[in-house]
Amino acid sequence: MGADKVMKRLMEERGPIDPEEDRRGSRPNPYEALARAIVGQQLSTKAAASIWKRVVKVLGGKTPKPRQLLAADPQELRDAGLSWAKVGFLQDLAEKVETGEVDLKALKKLSDEDVIAELTEIKGIGRWTAEMFLMFHLARPDVISTGDLGIRRAMQIGYGVEELPGPTDMEKIAESWRPHRTLACLYLWRSLDNAPT
Repeated sequence: MGADKVMKRLMEERGPIDPEEDRRGSRPNPYEALARAIVGQQLSTKAAASIWKRVVKVLGGKTPKPRQLLAADPQELRDAGLSWAKVGFLQDLAEKVETGEVDLKALKKLSDEDVIAELTEIKGIGRWTAEMFLMFHLARPDVISTGDLGIRRAMQIGYGVEELPGPTDMEKIAESWRPHRTLACLYLWRSLDNAPT
């Protein structure tokens, strides 16, 4: 990353990423990581955490097992704050894990692209959610999420481009960050803390 002057500046401005802010590998349970990712889609971190807490309460107070989620009353999940679509997505995830169609423990042995291919077979899990799983569950070191609005916005500001960069431009910019693109993303997200809105 040293050859990239913008990234060098972002790293030097506030120093290393605080271990408290570095969430790579922070969700050791793959099922919980995916369920929480589904709950959190298109929500602020705070709203997602609040809804997840209510869902867990409805399901007995601990991270629910797939069979618990499948047995749950969909209306109770809806009343906890989930949209009907997210209720369906969580049920699809639970069913695929419970039946063994998706083996979450085996994912750690797959390449990044193969993990993405497996996960996107689950309803409600797109490329972005799979990339977040790679970063924050599997702690893969070299992931760039070209669909993440925060990363796109941070690149636009940091690199002084007029429009939000698209995937091709983002890949070009991120090439010099290999094999540490995940860490670079953490710096980009952090840079938005002080960014103009």
